Amino acid sequence: MKETVIAGVQIAIEPNNVKKNIEKVVKWLNKAAEEYNPDLIIFPETITTGFSTGLSKEELWDLMDTVPAISEDVSKAAQKNKVYVVFPTYTRGEKRGDVYNSSILIGPNGDVVGVYNKTHIYPAERAWALPGETADVYETPFAKIGMIICYDGDYPELSRVLAMKGAEIIVRPSALLRSFEIWKITNAARAYDNHVYLAGINATGPDATGNYYFGNSMIVSPIAEQMALATAGETIISAKLDPDPLKYMSYGIRKPMIFNHLEDRNVKVYDGILKDVKSQFPVSGRYLKE
Repeated sequence: MKETVIAGVQIAIEPNNVKKNIEKVVKWLNKAAEEYNPDLIIFPETITTGFSTGLSKEELWDLMDTVPAISEDVSKAAQKNKVYVVFPTYTRGEKRGDVYNSSILIGPNGDVVGVYNKTHIYPAERAWALPGETADVYETPFAKIGMIICYDGDYPELSRVLAMKGAEIIVRPSALLRSFEIWKITNAARAYDNHVYLAGINATGPDATGNYYFGNSMIVSPIAEQMALATAGETIISAKLDPDPLKYMSYGIRKPMIFNHLEDRNVKVYDGILKDVKSQFPVSGRYLKE
């Protein structure tokens, strides 16, 4: 990994207005590139529509497009600014009604480097989105990048898989509503669990069904230092990432680091971890009709 500058763009959307939202993404992409000169710019989850659209899965499929058509204008802006961009949006599957919650990594030449489809679909979201089945790591000139999306961040296994595949930065575009505490804890835990940088870029403002997102995007270091924290509302956060982040055990001190969460795992005790289980505690709304 090289010294890297990343920026997160926290902006509100106009619900379900794909054209206007893409125009706004391009405008703020240009602004972030000019003000921070970053290597990587990240936007919030489902930035083209908002998370909850109020549409059926067939109507949402009709509204969206496939990759790379959906990201064409953003690709041009990435190429113009010579920057990598994480562009999260719903995307069309092959069959009408098959919709994915996707994160598209675009390179500085405008090409699509990779697409991640959210693998852990939030319960309400299952009415309109399908889960992805793979999680890859993408090599860039400055760092290896893994992508997760919002609810994915509740699952330690996914970020661990990305770290084991070599990820140095994990980006987490989100439209998280539950609480700031859950947001802060899961971002810090996934960064610290795996000694990776984590950029959690959250939605702000309302979506089509009246959900109102609190923002507070953040960048967290591999030792759980909060390197940048957004207010609510529209803003840009940025941080410079040190290629040697495990020099010290904590931030603000000179005590040398002596452990590594990846290398120190006792893998013998993990046998059987990858199997379906039922929780010992019931979930009150689990079986409500969605």
